[in-house]
Amino acid sequence: MAPPECPEETVEPALVDIGEDTEEEFAQEVAELVADEAPRVFALVEEYGERVDGRVIAWGMTFDDHAEVVSVGHGLRGTFPSAERARRAFSRRAKIRLVWTDAETAPRDDDDHAAGHEPAQQPDA
Repeated sequence: MAPPECPEETVEPALVDIGEDTEEEFAQEVAELVADEAPRVFALVEEYGERVDGRVIAWGMTFDDHAEVVSVGHGLRGTFPSAERARRAFSRRAKIRLVWTDAETAPRDDDDHAAGHEPAQQPDA
């Protein structure tokens, strides 16, 4: 039995041409597909005091049209329009920072940029 269709949220999956490629060529195409569609990862960090200490309270992933967030240790999950909106929601009870795991891939969407939240600087390796 086929799963019920949800016409309001029909998403066309990206497809890889499986023509006459060798295993290596197909593996490369799949790797490129994954790289193109990979979500961007961020953390929501609770700040204690005035830059005294902090802890990660949630991890998130951004997609083209939303962000998914999972709290650390409490089993809370949420869907938000953007990473910045998730930060705002978690900031109702504490000072929360939005930190991208890779500053170079952090999205600069209108919501984040307009709020004045730039990607966090990454320490030199």
